[in-house]
This record gives sequence, structure tokens and C-alpha cells, in this order.
Amino acid sequence: MNLLNSFGNNIRVCVIGSSGGLGNAFVQTLEKEDNIESIFAMSRKRSAIYGHKVEHINIDLEDEESIISASEQIDPKTIDLVIVATGILQNSDVTAEKRISQIDSDAILKVFKINAVGPMLVMKHFLKLINPSSRSIFAFLSAKVGSISDNQLGGWASYRTSKAALNMLIKTASIETKRTHPNCITVTLHPGTVNTNLSKPFQRGVPSDKLFSPEYAVENLLNVIDNLSEENIGQFISWDGELLKF
Repeated sequence: MNLLNSFGNNIRVCVIGSSGGLGNAFVQTLEKEDNIESIFAMSRKRSAIYGHKVEHINIDLEDEESIISASEQIDPKTIDLVIVATGILQNSDVTAEKRISQIDSDAILKVFKINAVGPMLVMKHFLKLINPSSRSIFAFLSAKVGSISDNQLGGWASYRTSKAALNMLIKTASIETKRTHPNCITVTLHPGTVNTNLSKPFQRGVPSDKLFSPEYAVENLLNVIDNLSEENIGQFISWDGELLKF
């Protein structure tokens, strides 16, 4: 079975954030596909031992020099698909805020650096890797809670605003790339609520049929990616193909 029929054969893919729940699932799923030639799995730490199609490259989205170094380890104009599957909601240093009083300047800057600035720097330095003569896609994982018009609950100020910023950054970049790389489709994607470490503390109350396994989420997202067309450039799209509002 080929999940990316619209690309043809010998597809070369970069997955940034390969040590995370979704990134790891992307690598494992793509590795099984006959039409995938090679996968560059990028993260700060090696997540697992993959097969012969996969090459691990170290990358840190908080360090532009690391992003540059990662991009220089791949031949220019040879990549068909770049998937940026990185993100932070909270960790030992960052709390997902429930109230305005919990906002911390260092924490919000860190979240912005990882969720918005880092992915945009990937776009800046990885664009030269895109194959200009054939179909290519830059897909950035965002989140529906980053939709300003859809925000009815408040909270999660750092995460929401960083994902809204990512949507705007990629929308802005897509206007330029439409001119410079006419075969390249640039989008942000909402994967749904996925059973990963990012969502684990917040899964209570999520209906079982709305909590996706990473493998199921990746299959949905690859189906969306395979069906993208030029009219989707710069859009924010859900896992089921629904066009989301910014």
C-alpha cells in the first residue's frame, strides 16, 4: 500500500521531531511504504533503531545553527516532503496556563521559540532542499486551539498564541513560496487529539473515539497530504480534510 500516491516513486522525506509521539509514528509508517526511498529522521535525540531507509540527523529547533547544520547534511533540491512534527504544551519548566496570573515571560518565550520560531527557521533553511521540478510539500503540525476565531474557552495562552503565530508565519511564507517554488504546497495541519505525552495530562473528558492513536493520526494526515492541491497553499487543515479558520 502506498499512502502518498500523488508523489510517484522514490520519495525522499524529512521528519523533524522524530523522537516525539507523532514524529516517530510518521517515520515508522513511511518506512513501510514501497514508494518511500529515504527518510531523514531529525530530533535532538535518536528515538529508536529504524531500518535501512532511515538516517538520523540531530536538530534542535531552539538553535538556528543546529537547523543550518541539519540542512547541510542533505543534498539540495532532493526532498519531496518535509513534515515538522514538533511542539511543546508543557514540561517541567513550562506550565499550560489556566489563568492570566500564571503567565510567565520566560515560559511563553520558550513555547514561542519551539512552536513558532523554530518551524519557521526550518522553512528558511530547508527550502533549498525542496525538489523544484516535481510535487513537494511542507507540512507543519499546528493545533485547532491555535484558531483565534474558534477560541471559546480561553486558557493555554502560550500554546494557543504560539500555534496561531505558526499559522500566520506559514501563511506568510506560503505567499512567497508560491512564487519561488510553484510546485511546493505549504500548509499547517491539525492532527486531532492524539494519545502522546503532549496530551496525556489533558485526556480526561476526551471521548474515546476522539482520542487517536499516533498511527491512526498519521494515516489521516498522510491522506490529507496526498490529496493537497495548489488551492490549499497557505491553508490550515484538519486531519479529516476540513478547512479550519485562523
